[in-house]
Amino acid sequence: MGTVLARIAEIARNRPEEKFTSLYHHINVELLLKCHRELPTNKAAGVDQVNKAEYEANLTENLNDLVERLKKWSYRPQPIRRAYIPKGDGKAMRPLGILAYEDKLVQLALTKLLEPIFEQDFLSISYGFRPGRSCHDALKELNCIIERGKTSYVVDADIRGFFDRVNHEWMMKCLEQRIVDPNIKRLITRILKAGIMENGKWEPSDEGTVQGGNISPLLANIYLHFVLDLWFERVVKKSCRGEAEIVRYCDDFVCCFQYKEDAEKFYLELKQRLAKFGLELAEEKSKVIAFGRFAEKNCKKKDLRKPDTFDFLGFTHYCSKSRNGPFRVKRKTSRKRFKAKVQAFKLWIQENRHQDIKDIWKKVHSKLNGHYRYYGITDNSEMLHSYRYEVSKLLFKWLNRRSQRHSFNYEELNRHLKWNPLPEPRVYVNIYG
Repeated sequence: MGTVLARIAEIARNRPEEKFTSLYHHINVELLLKCHRELPTNKAAGVDQVNKAEYEANLTENLNDLVERLKKWSYRPQPIRRAYIPKGDGKAMRPLGILAYEDKLVQLALTKLLEPIFEQDFLSISYGFRPGRSCHDALKELNCIIERGKTSYVVDADIRGFFDRVNHEWMMKCLEQRIVDPNIKRLITRILKAGIMENGKWEPSDEGTVQGGNISPLLANIYLHFVLDLWFERVVKKSCRGEAEIVRYCDDFVCCFQYKEDAEKFYLELKQRLAKFGLELAEEKSKVIAFGRFAEKNCKKKDLRKPDTFDFLGFTHYCSKSRNGPFRVKRKTSRKRFKAKVQAFKLWIQENRHQDIKDIWKKVHSKLNGHYRYYGITDNSEMLHSYRYEVSKLLFKWLNRRSQRHSFNYEELNRHLKWNPLPEPRVYVNIYG
């Protein structure tokens, strides 16, 4: 199967105008078995309540039956079970879709077929959910653009409910730039129209692509590649008087401009561009700010205290200086994300304080190390220590409520920390590395 996918990628790379007419037959038992092995265990089940272990109990027969139904077109995706998770502010809830296990297999197989094709077309400015690229790479690129370029203004834009507003007709037109296999198109249409099950009621999905679906990140990248990336590179940059750059991670993006008039013009045109494709700019979260090496000087001229900041990928970016004096962009964990992470830990320790202390400590280690791995980036040490401090406070508070009496005082906590210390914060990602 690896040879087939490599061949598809080679054709797509060497023939930029090639449109693929026959891909559907590659969704076979071999590919689905590969997908089954890659899917994680212990994940929430969909509307049919079948998990990986139950599906695996009769794997060969299940896969053969699935392939047969795909060939006969009797396969229909089940409705997506709706769930909600906290947003970055820790208050609002974000809708999440949980697929049936069989639908996860089909969507992952589709992704493996389509990704090698569109990866050849995607621009280098796109970082989200792409092989070999990460959010830290996007942060490094943005840092390089602002510090080494001529950026003086930043457009911090936010698309309102992107995954819920993707227009299906435009989505299919974007896919048709490379995929003309009618069977693949038909299958994707069925996936998009599968519907949502919430509180026992079925709701149609006439627009949007479910956040949480295996194929949703790829579809989002394809959609924004044509809606935003190509438009910015081929139209916006040519019309600007100065430098203009963009960094995008899925539906989050930041645009950098040399001149204010270019930034303001782009902001107005962006609203019209998004509206054309059924999307909407969240104006309360979007802004044009002065940012860059000259921002501080301009603020002093206008009697402003300091330049504005902007958030991107969970970090607040702000203007600062290095120890030697030159301008530098620095970043720290955003206030909203920090509060949300602390709140999430509070809820977890409330629900799990009854467990054995060794199990709790093991899980806390894992949570802290995971936090450090993402937020452990250049200039963010102070916020890492703040998070560790908040975690230690919550541990003491809720472990002391394991019974009717005070069962865990500071002396016991310090003694436990002496022999089982919490992981110390460390910087894992060098922004200049």
